[in-house]
Amino acid sequence: MLLDPGSARLSPASSPFLAAARRQQLQDRVPVWFMRQAGRSLPEYRRVREGIPMLESCARPDLVAEITLQPLRRYGVDAAIFYSDIMVPLLAVGVELDIVPGRGPVMAHRFAGEADLAALRPVEPTDVGYVTEAVQILVRELGEVPLIGFAGAPFTLASYLVEGGPSKDYARTKSLMVGDPELWDALCRRLADISAGFLAAQVAAGASAVQLFDSWAGSLSAEDYGRYAQPYAARVLQRMAELGVPRIHFGVGTAELLPLMGAAGADVVGVDWRLPLSEASRRIGPAYAVQGNLDPALLGAPWPVLAERVRAVVRSGALAPGHIFNLGHGVPPDADPAVLGRIVDLVHEEGPKLRREAGAQPADGRGSP
Repeated sequence: MLLDPGSARLSPASSPFLAAARRQQLQDRVPVWFMRQAGRSLPEYRRVREGIPMLESCARPDLVAEITLQPLRRYGVDAAIFYSDIMVPLLAVGVELDIVPGRGPVMAHRFAGEADLAALRPVEPTDVGYVTEAVQILVRELGEVPLIGFAGAPFTLASYLVEGGPSKDYARTKSLMVGDPELWDALCRRLADISAGFLAAQVAAGASAVQLFDSWAGSLSAEDYGRYAQPYAARVLQRMAELGVPRIHFGVGTAELLPLMGAAGADVVGVDWRLPLSEASRRIGPAYAVQGNLDPALLGAPWPVLAERVRAVVRSGALAPGHIFNLGHGVPPDADPAVLGRIVDLVHEEGPKLRREAGAQPADGRGSP
């Protein structure tokens, strides 16, 4: 399973990914990884997952390690993302749920009131021993390649609990948060502690960075995000600051929320495909690196057209204090792995030249102009 026989003797401390996360625009490497790079688009993933339910696959350290490593072997990306699901910590503390193929997370019982808070206790290390074991395996095998731990942000977790599953309009969620702000506060504080505990377990086992996914934050106005979501994301990210690892904060449809998402405590703000990275960086300011943001819907376009879009993302990201190339959302299940491999090669081979041509800031460790 080792990527390189000598990788266990190496450290990710000087990796291009971590440098970019710390606002250092390296001149010789543009780091790249893909959200959902380990998953349904890979035939090797489908083979090892055959007949194994999603949540069970997340609880088997050997399988977690194998799936996490698959895109590293195939693409040579600059970071690995821990294979898990944002529902795992809720399941670990006793919430009854399932991930239904074709639908997503479904709760056995919707969160309905104060009585349901009792089920949401903090995550203890003993609750997620399989996570610790899997991360330890991966850190040994990844060597100099960083491992990103991840968790769901409180607003997104709350939306699943309150709605009972996926939703198009989050009507129940929004009604609760504005109609009973005290209950909403109690719910989100508990979810923040659950997410923070889940991330802390990954960092303690050796993860080099974390990403907080607020997948549905884009359904909120900036005012509502600032009042009902940002404080709880900040509670998670502050805990990670105490652990000393770079923090990535990402949501979909969040162009109007980016400054608030950065202010919640991010080092890197993930940007979806709706806004150029240069404009995103202008909005959030020089204290943050950016991640993104090729539109995943374009992966099926003819290669010459797609390649120009990739180059445009690199050029736009060059104007930020730090840039990690990624998609603007996760890899679609029908994506051609060969296309993703070509994107990685293009970013690695042409990225430094494109960055110089765009006038990227030199790496000074401060992210200053």
